[in-house]
Amino acid sequence: MFQRAVFAFVLFLAVICGGFAVYTHSTHAQNLTPEERAALQAQYDELQKEIAVQQQIIKDTQAKKNTLQGDVTLLNAQIKAAQAQIDAKNIVIKQLAAQIAKKNVVIGQLEARIERGKESLASILRQEDQMDNSSIIAVALSNEDISSLFADLDAFVSIKTGLQNLFADIRDTKAQTEIEKADLAAKQNQTTDAKYVVELQQKQIASNKTQKQQLLTITTNQETEYKKILADRQAKAAAIRAALFPLRDAAAISFGTALEYAQQAERITGVDPALALAILTQESNLGENVGQCYLTNDATGAGVGKNTGTAFAKVMAPTRDVPPFLALAPLLGFDPHRQVVSCPIASAGGWGGAMGPAQFIPSTWKLYADRVASANRVPTANPWDPKDAIMAMSFLLADNGASAGGYTAEFNAAARYYAGWGGANTRVGRTYANQVMNTVKNVIRPNIDFLSNN
Repeated sequence: MFQRAVFAFVLFLAVICGGFAVYTHSTHAQNLTPEERAALQAQYDELQKEIAVQQQIIKDTQAKKNTLQGDVTLLNAQIKAAQAQIDAKNIVIKQLAAQIAKKNVVIGQLEARIERGKESLASILRQEDQMDNSSIIAVALSNEDISSLFADLDAFVSIKTGLQNLFADIRDTKAQTEIEKADLAAKQNQTTDAKYVVELQQKQIASNKTQKQQLLTITTNQETEYKKILADRQAKAAAIRAALFPLRDAAAISFGTALEYAQQAERITGVDPALALAILTQESNLGENVGQCYLTNDATGAGVGKNTGTAFAKVMAPTRDVPPFLALAPLLGFDPHRQVVSCPIASAGGWGGAMGPAQFIPSTWKLYADRVASANRVPTANPWDPKDAIMAMSFLLADNGASAGGYTAEFNAAARYYAGWGGANTRVGRTYANQVMNTVKNVIRPNIDFLSNN
C-alpha cells in the first residue's frame, strides 16, 4: 500500500512539473499569429507618422489662427490627428485584448494546478498519518519478510520528502498566480485607459467637425459672416473664463482663475487640471448638503451649525484635528470658534472639521502646509485660499497616484481622495470617483479644450 502511495505521488509530481513547463512557455505566447502581430505593428507605426504630420500642421497653422483658411486647415488637421489617435488606440486595445485572453487561460491553468496539488496533498497527508500512527515494531510484525520491511521504511522517507517538495511547489504556484493576476489587472487598466482616450477623442472630433461645417458654409466673399462667427466664438471663450466657479466654504472665483491655479499646480505635481477642477466641483456640490459648522468645545470637538445653531457632537476630532486647527488660527489670524468648517455627515457617523474648498481636515492639512507654502511662495498656506487649496489638492492627488495619468490612475486617486487609500474598493469611493470622472469628461475637459483653441 505504501509503495503504491509513493508511486502515485511521484507520478503526480511529474504531471505537475510537466504542466509547469507548458505554463512557462505559454506566458510569453500571444493570442495572435506572428503575421497578425506584424501587420498590427505596421499599421500602428503608420498611424504614428500620420499623427506627427497632422500635429506639425497644427503647429504651423497656429500663426494663421483667426483667418478663414487658417481655421479650416487647423480643424482638418485636428480631426485627422484625433482620428489617427483613435485608430492607434484601437490597435493597442486589440493587442491588449489578445494578451488578456491568454493571461486568463494561464491563470486558469495555475489555479487548476493548485487545486490538483491540494487534492494530492490531502491524500499524502492521510498516508503519512497512517504511517505516523504505526510503530516500527508494528510495521515489522505486519511484513512477511525483511525486504518488505525496508521497502516500507523507505516509503516513510520518500513521502516525508515528497510532502516538503509539494508544499514548496504549491507555495510557488500560488505566488506565481498572484503575479499573473496583478499583471492581468494592469493590462485591464491599460485597456480602460485606452478606451477613455478614444471617447475623449471622439468628442473632440464631433466638436471640430461642427465648427468646420460652420466655416465651410462661408465663402471667401462673406468676410462679415466669418467675423461674426469668430466674435461669437471669442465671446463664448470669454464667458467660460469669466463664469463663476463655486468653491466650498470660500467665495467663488472665475473659471479662468481656477484653471490658472490648477495649471500652476500641474507644473509642480503633474496632476491634470481637469481632474483638480472636477474634484473642486464635486466638493462644492457636497457642501450644499453637508453644511457649515463652528467648533465650540475644544475638549470634546462639539460644535454648532453656522446658520441654524443646531448642536453637533462630532464637528472636529478632539485629539487628531483640534490641536493643529488651534495652532493654525494665530498664524492666519482667525478666531477658531468663528471659522467655518464642514459639519459631520450624519449617515457616515464620522467627524466633520474639513476646511476650505479642498476640504482638508486639519491634521492632513498640517502634512501638506509646508509643501504648499513653498510651492506658492507664501509664509503660511491657507486652506481657505483657492490657490493654496488647489495646490494642496494636487499634491494629495499626486500622492494618490493621479500624476501617472490615464483614466484608471485618476479614478483611483479621486476615490482615495474621498474615502482613503482603499477608497477604490468601496461603494462610496467608487460613486464619488464616477461622479468626478463624468464631470471631467462632460464639463471641465470640453471647456478647457475650447479655451485652448480660442
